[in-house]
Amino acid sequence: MTRWLTDDEQRAWRTFGLASRLLTDRLERDLLAAADMPPSYYELLVLLSEAPERTMRMSELAQWTNSKPSRISHAVNKLEDKGWVRREHCADDRRGWLAVLTDEGQDALQEAAPRHVASVREHVIDLLSPEQVRQLEKISQILLDHLTGRDDVRDRAT
Repeated sequence: MTRWLTDDEQRAWRTFGLASRLLTDRLERDLLAAADMPPSYYELLVLLSEAPERTMRMSELAQWTNSKPSRISHAVNKLEDKGWVRREHCADDRRGWLAVLTDEGQDALQEAAPRHVASVREHVIDLLSPEQVRQLEKISQILLDHLTGRDDVRDRAT
């Protein structure tokens, strides 16, 4: 039997859904306008910038971004065209490829980051109290754990 949403649950769900879509759209538009960079490329540059030697296996990038290898390959091609990333063969695996953040890519990221953070602050963080930010993290972690299959290891009572 279907457990229909209560009026309160339905309002919460619809508000969350619309806010999520509008927020994603706004952050994407702001990042494109500020740095001519879609969020998916920004995310790849961030991952590479935080990796040892600014290098990651293409398969790792796919895992971290929950993307198909073909999508990562396409994105890395575009980043290569901009000079922000280069591809190298894995020394220990002839079939494997590495994505390496170039100095130009690091510069592009450093230029885009302050604008992106300003957008995140304007449209999310600065609208919330510190307690609401903590609640947002907690709620988001519960959803993330569930969607990644890790919800059985987290204690939701904390």
